[in-house]
Amino acid sequence: MKITPSKLNTFLMFKLPAAYLTGVRATQINDTTCIVSVKHRWVNQNPFKSMFWAVQGMAAELATGALVMKKIRESGKKISMLVVNNNASFTKKATGRITFTCDDGLKLDDAMRKALETGEGQTIWLSANGINKDGVQVSSFNFEWTLKVKS
Repeated sequence: MKITPSKLNTFLMFKLPAAYLTGVRATQINDTTCIVSVKHRWVNQNPFKSMFWAVQGMAAELATGALVMKKIRESGKKISMLVVNNNASFTKKATGRITFTCDDGLKLDDAMRKALETGEGQTIWLSANGINKDGVQVSSFNFEWTLKVKS
């Protein structure tokens, strides 16, 4: 089964309802890039009338994680994936629609190839930057994923 934005959003509704209810939605996925967006609304705001950092984190993690899921699915192998570390920085209030983009598909291809060739677990840092409608970066997230081929 091919991973598409529609299938990812249905997955969110049933398996990650907090992300779905706060408006996190996948909009595009291909071999190199995954794009996820979320709109600032009452349900996902903090007391300072901007988007709560955890909602931004859910969107950013989905942008990186969906790319990992797609690569695992395409490999046809059983590979576990897990976030073992993350960090973030916030540079501007997140209001309006924020779009998170992960462009690390080629970097991920190398880690997947090493995991499949060696059978050893691999770690890889993937990033997703949150950009507002004016093209200004509001946040940047980095997630360290582990990939391990299951026996």
